[in-house]
Amino acid sequence: MAAPSTRSTHQNRSNPPGCAHFVSLRPPPCRGAGRPLRAAVRGGPQREFALLFIERKSLVSVLLIAGSPSAPSRSTALLEAVGERLAQRHARIERLAIRDLPAQALLLAEWNHPAIVNAIAKVAEARVVVVATPVYKAAYSGVLKVFLDLLSQNALKGKTVLPLATGGSPHHMLALDYALRPVLQSLSARHILPGVYASDSQITLTPENAYQVHHDLAERLNEAVEVLATEGLKLPPTHGFEPVPFSRVRCSV
Repeated sequence: MAAPSTRSTHQNRSNPPGCAHFVSLRPPPCRGAGRPLRAAVRGGPQREFALLFIERKSLVSVLLIAGSPSAPSRSTALLEAVGERLAQRHARIERLAIRDLPAQALLLAEWNHPAIVNAIAKVAEARVVVVATPVYKAAYSGVLKVFLDLLSQNALKGKTVLPLATGGSPHHMLALDYALRPVLQSLSARHILPGVYASDSQITLTPENAYQVHHDLAERLNEAVEVLATEGLKLPPTHGFEPVPFSRVRCSV
């Protein structure tokens, strides 16, 4: 009498009664599953860089890029207002001020400079990018232009971008769509949200030497952050009806 095959015995053990021919589609466990992520990185000359990338990749979701050459500034205040709203939604935030990067490294395109390498890495690791700039001569700032020129053609691939801008009057509003947006599109951004423009009269300086966002502008920022959180970060909306599972749907005629 022939011995039973291993395959049939395995099926009889793993399948419930009446399901002898059922084939499980569950994939086998991956080698090293359940181990810490650090253990998956083997030794070698690039071990430390790989560990740093893994740790930062798991922490960074939103990158706030300040494109103003001065500090404090209205555009940075607008950027921080967005950051505060995203922080209230428990988003993980990283900041990058272009004015703090070495001027010579920026102007001479020194890609191997540690500060430039770190700044480009922040862009690569972010899932969502919020970029703010003042408007000069109907265009975005020169320091932001220099930094964007250092990025590769696919630097924003797969990312959601929210552009912000400030200017002396509403007449400079079109700089968002006709100057900054084409550059962001050339960097392969997946989705560029409608920008938020603020005039100087909407961000005023308080006696404490701090900038204050006016109520009408704050409402526009709330709407922009809501779209950014739901579409870029896939966070649940803070308004509207609560999602209803299909099993709870009832029909009546």
